[in-house]
Amino acid sequence: MSEDQRVARADGEPTKHGPAGAARWSAYLDWMRQEIIDGVLGLSEAERRTARLPSGWTPIELLSHVLHMEQRWFVWGFLGEHVDEPWGDWTVDEPWDAELGGRWHVAEDVDTEELVAGLWAIGERTRAVLREHPLDAPAAESGRFLSDPPTLEWICFHVIAEYARHAGHLDIVVELSES
Repeated sequence: MSEDQRVARADGEPTKHGPAGAARWSAYLDWMRQEIIDGVLGLSEAERRTARLPSGWTPIELLSHVLHMEQRWFVWGFLGEHVDEPWGDWTVDEPWDAELGGRWHVAEDVDTEELVAGLWAIGERTRAVLREHPLDAPAAESGRFLSDPPTLEWICFHVIAEYARHAGHLDIVVELSES
C-alpha cells in the first residue's frame, strides 16, 4: 500500500477567527473555487479531457459544471437575471429528466483557461451579491424560482455543499491520474 498523498491543493482555508456572515461565505466560496481550479490545472491537458470514473465526466466538464452551477444559483436564481444558457454545462436543457440522457459536456474549442476566467467572473458576481444583500433575503420570484424562492443563506449552503462534493470527486480523479 502506498503512502497517503491526500492534501489540500489550495492553502488558504478561511481563518476560524475571521468575520462571520457574508464575508465568511465569500471567503469559503473563493477557497472552494480555487480547490477545483488547482485540481484541474494540476492535470495535463489530456487528463483534463479524460474520463476516469464510470459516470463518464471529465475534469474540464466538472470545471464547466461548477461555473454554470454557481451562475444558476446566484445570478439566475437569487438575482433573477436572464442567463443565456443556464444549463450550458449539459447536453440537454432539462438535466433532471433521466429519460433525456443528459450529461456534462464541454466543446473541444473551449479551453481550461477560458473556463477558469469564467468561474472567477461568476465568483465576482457572487461576492457582489453577498456584499449587497442580507443573508435572509429571499431569491427573486423570477428566473429560476417562480415560486417558493430560498434565502440567500440557503443558496450559500447549497452551493458550498455542491462544491465540496465535486472537490471530493476531483480528488479521486486526480489520484487515479497519478497512479
